Amino acid sequence: MKSSEIREMTPQEIEERIDTLSQELVRMKLNHTISPLENPMKIKQTRRDIARMKTILRQKQLNEKQ
Repeated sequence: MKSSEIREMTPQEIEERIDTLSQELVRMKLNHTISPLENPMKIKQTRRDIARMKTILRQKQLNEKQ
């Protein structure tokens, strides 16, 4: 997911998406330990998407306070 797409979302939507991706990440990690995933880079991409969303969410929170 691109940063521009995330910036268009509301803070509540971002938080919901973070929760969803976090659950998906846990499931992918568990499945990967049992049997290798077709695309293990998906784990890395999901982890980075979560970090990107958290960063943008924090920026929005700080901008609201000013």
